[in-house]
Amino acid sequence: MITEIAQIDVKPGTERDFEAAVAKARPLFLRAKGGKGFELHKSIEKPQRYRLMAQWETLENHTVDFRGSEDFTAWRGLVGQYFAAPPEVEHTETVLTSAG
Repeated sequence: MITEIAQIDVKPGTERDFEAAVAKARPLFLRAKGGKGFELHKSIEKPQRYRLMAQWETLENHTVDFRGSEDFTAWRGLVGQYFAAPPEVEHTETVLTSAG
């Protein structure tokens, strides 16, 4: 499984609207090929900074299938207006966990 980590800084004062837009976009991720769900985390120290943690079966499910889809265009249409800068995105794979 691959985890996409997107660091997203939003424009000051748009935090609640951004969170509502991400909630509205939930079905786009859930129906995406290889999409396994996501979490949105908000920074305590920097309240305009978020990290979207999305799980994918494969890297290509995100970089090719989702990014090349109409659902990605819909995602950007819902949330893009709140971005203070383009998101920084990286992908990770789990190598160690402490979960039972």
